[in-house]
Amino acid sequence: MDTDLAMNLLTARTAMTQHSVQIAVVKKAHEMQTELLDTLMQTALAAPPPGQGLRIDKQA
Repeated sequence: MDTDLAMNLLTARTAMTQHSVQIAVVKKAHEMQTELLDTLMQTALAAPPPGQGLRIDKQA
């Protein structure tokens, strides 16, 4: 009887640990994607380098 209870507790603890790890991985992936988007948006919204965009190339 004691071994069944111990096995059930161990199984429950293992499931909780796996769930916690899955949540941590998802959170870290989301954090990394958010940082990438922030970096890309800063680059996209930055002013062009000096001298760029002063003339229109009508041959393009």
